[in-house]
Amino acid sequence: MYNEYGDAMEIQIQDVNIHYVRYGAKTNPIVFLHGWGQNIEMMQPVAQPLQENHEIIILDLPGYGKSSEPIFSWTVEDYVECIHTFLSKLKIENPIFVGHSFGGKVSLLYASKYAVSKMVLFASPFKKEIEKLSLKTKTLKTLKKVPGLKKFEEFAKKHIGSTDYRNASPRMREILVHTVNLDITEDVKKIKCPTLLVWGTLDEAVPVERAYELEALIEDAGVVIYENKTHYAYLEDLRKTISILHNFFD
Repeated sequence: MYNEYGDAMEIQIQDVNIHYVRYGAKTNPIVFLHGWGQNIEMMQPVAQPLQENHEIIILDLPGYGKSSEPIFSWTVEDYVECIHTFLSKLKIENPIFVGHSFGGKVSLLYASKYAVSKMVLFASPFKKEIEKLSLKTKTLKTLKKVPGLKKFEEFAKKHIGSTDYRNASPRMREILVHTVNLDITEDVKKIKCPTLLVWGTLDEAVPVERAYELEALIEDAGVVIYENKTHYAYLEDLRKTISILHNFFD
């Protein structure tokens, strides 16, 4: 076993310093990719309960958390290639991917090109969406009611919806525009790995209809719906999420 929550580590990929943690069992690796404007901490509540049977790898995507910004305006494809190089250097093959929102879009494109054993997506866009950042307030109210998530509340106040177009650096603004406008529908059709799509019915950033569209596009996909939950449904009913992941992975 690695350290319980992983030692913070850094690796340089394409002139970008990638900050990441790695812990858990040295088998059945799971790679966690967070959403826009977030970082490692937003995936820890889901990752930690899985460490007994899985190797956990969570990274700050370039431009977020403690990872440095890309040296030019990356496309989603550039993020995919960065992660592929990152996993190659760590000697991680055929991993499971878990992605939320932007991290889910990166996961989708990755799985269309490279070997992935299974994939779980939390509210992941695959074509143009316009986020309504006002859902930050709704989400924070919900998180306060979730047992065990009190310690993440302060972090969430700073990170959910905080790095939008207005607050981002010029380079990250360009990356955001490209990401939002990119349609990967044709790429999604190439995905062969078993895929689970987790969505909240009150998601205002990526509407729940997208879950069913993705299910129809991916050869082996299923949908799990969280009633009356938002774009952060995976955290709002954390116990349910952990149970679903255990069943799907193990």
